Amino acid sequence: MDRRLFLKNTAQAGLAVSILNPMTALFTEDGSDNFKPFFKLSLAQWSLHKAINEEKTLSNLDFARKAKELGFQGVEYVTQLYSIDTGNEISSRKKLVQELKLRSNDNGIENVMIMIDNEGELASTSKVERNNAVENHLKWVDVATELNCPTVRVNLFGLQAEKDFTVWKETSIAGLGSLCEYAAKNKINVVVENHGGLSSDASKLTEVIKAVNMKNCGVLPDFGNFCVKRENGERWGSACIEEYDKYKGVAELMPFAKGVSAKSFDFDSNGNETTIDYYKMLEIVKKANYNGFIGVEYEGNNLKEMDGILATKKLLLKVAQSLSK
Repeated sequence: MDRRLFLKNTAQAGLAVSILNPMTALFTEDGSDNFKPFFKLSLAQWSLHKAINEEKTLSNLDFARKAKELGFQGVEYVTQLYSIDTGNEISSRKKLVQELKLRSNDNGIENVMIMIDNEGELASTSKVERNNAVENHLKWVDVATELNCPTVRVNLFGLQAEKDFTVWKETSIAGLGSLCEYAAKNKINVVVENHGGLSSDASKLTEVIKAVNMKNCGVLPDFGNFCVKRENGERWGSACIEEYDKYKGVAELMPFAKGVSAKSFDFDSNGNETTIDYYKMLEIVKKANYNGFIGVEYEGNNLKEMDGILATKKLLLKVAQSLSK
């Protein structure tokens, strides 16, 4: 069978399954499709990182198909879930673009965002390191262009710079600004996620965005990433000892948002997220007149990834319906 036809038939079969399954076809609490939310739904690939990296039950190239089966309109790729052959980098990236473009097109899925990780620190105090980081990020901007993907997400990390806000602001403006100038040539947005350290202090992050002052420079507000300091100075993993108010933070970031990340960890018996008030969060998002994609990013451990994704999607749509009344 022709490969394209096979993928198309597989996608159609998956869609048929989702229509029969009220959990994956949910638009309202009763499963009807009369209600349409004020946003579109995308799936963050990190929600499936265990299935891809640890369990090996899902190929990273089948991400678009799985998102379609789960009832999403768009996908948000995560660069660390793909391997690039450094010995033949140009060819390797070209092949990856061709594969991802084929899968997303065949499944009728929009390429919404590329989340760039582990490509160097854009806010480094070393100009050489900062410029190298920018160069590494530019390659993914080119991938986004080829995929007709409008946005790339970056982190504003800088280990030494983050010890002093004035220094971090200066180095962040330099690194982010340089990247945004290049991305603007291809009409690609560059968004910074509140992702730990000073970037999780929304008031400080917005100062950087205002200073860069470019139309394609914005933010990706994440509902659950507002830890500014962790024990032992760790970036990840250790206990949070200083957290920025998440609701204040999202409200401050929304004027610059070119995407929204609906983080989730766990749910109670009523289907509500136990650490984040989704009603309060979506009120903030709606008040900002946002109507773009909201990406589901489940990071919990008590539910299987698929169940966590569907629980988050269901909650978003339930809350959106209540806010429409």
